[in-house]
Amino acid sequence: MAFFSLKQNWWKNRQKASKTSANSTPCPQDKNFDQIRETEKAYETVKRGISTIPLDKIKGSVGRYTDFDQQFRLKGAGNEERLASLTQAMQEGRSIPPVSLYQIKDRYYIVDGHHRVSAARNLKQSHIQAKVLELLPSCETVENRLYLEKIDFRDKVDIPKIVDFTEPGQSEYLLEQITRHQQFLAEEKQSDISLQEAGADWYRSIYLPLRTLIKNSGLLRSFPERTMDDLYLYISTHQWQKESKRQYGIGVDKLIPRDMETFRKKMARKKIAEYPEMKRDITIFILINVDGTQEQKLLDKLFALPEVVELHSVHGSVDLVVKAVLSRDLLASDAEVISQFTHGSLRCMKGIVSTQTLIPGLSLVKPMT
Repeated sequence: MAFFSLKQNWWKNRQKASKTSANSTPCPQDKNFDQIRETEKAYETVKRGISTIPLDKIKGSVGRYTDFDQQFRLKGAGNEERLASLTQAMQEGRSIPPVSLYQIKDRYYIVDGHHRVSAARNLKQSHIQAKVLELLPSCETVENRLYLEKIDFRDKVDIPKIVDFTEPGQSEYLLEQITRHQQFLAEEKQSDISLQEAGADWYRSIYLPLRTLIKNSGLLRSFPERTMDDLYLYISTHQWQKESKRQYGIGVDKLIPRDMETFRKKMARKKIAEYPEMKRDITIFILINVDGTQEQKLLDKLFALPEVVELHSVHGSVDLVVKAVLSRDLLASDAEVISQFTHGSLRCMKGIVSTQTLIPGLSLVKPMT
């Protein structure tokens, strides 16, 4: 995709560089809490309060890791009655105190509540209520600098989740969006608006709608090593902050206006199910010359392609006429999608001698009667 090609190459180069960074220390995956804390130099603490934590993010125990198996069951005999009692209480919906966890980045370690975690896992629950104390990593690595930037942004603007970008320095663009939105809200309401109030409104009315559009588009499939938030950052900054000029993908301006507040108002009028797709169809006709000995096999292969809606064998200077409908996201060019289809799906077929692609300009179609 031409619109993203330079960015994609930059991302790949950065990924290679980060893997070989002299300052990087690989994070151990299966060591006990004390070893990981020492490796990450995670000594500064922040109280995160009570939240719902995925059970699969709980990776170990603090202090008692030798006393429990991988399911956080006490090794040896005893304590079966306590576990059974907790399991029954959870099944009956009785109130259970939250467990206590230490957090180091996206991994959690049990301080108190091993039996509650074990009971929740026995019941196939996916999450558990926990009181969390986070230990911030200070080991100087690219990964840690990026993580600290992301949580600093989340905490500064008081949004409910981390925006998962993969490049350092990206939070400044998000903060600029929120600051501009803060100014707009203050003028609109004729009153002071805090950064946190603006951040909450930005998250709900701008970030989530655009992120949902990107998710529904399937665009992430073209960037398997990137996140949805990477694409949010790239699209939003080019639409609203960098004023990029494009000779292709112009349709995106109708879907995502160049003004951020116009986009916000447009999406506020829609339910999520009514969000438009970041896609459109392209109809093309392809004239094909073939090796006569392969014509029948080619008819079957061509007609099996999902993009082909009509296939005609004709007499004249060409042998076959194909009508195909291609789908593209609004950030790609027609030429890219057509070239990918003709070269990747057609010209590689044995027996096709040549192709010529016709792109309709004005089309008049009579309704079916």
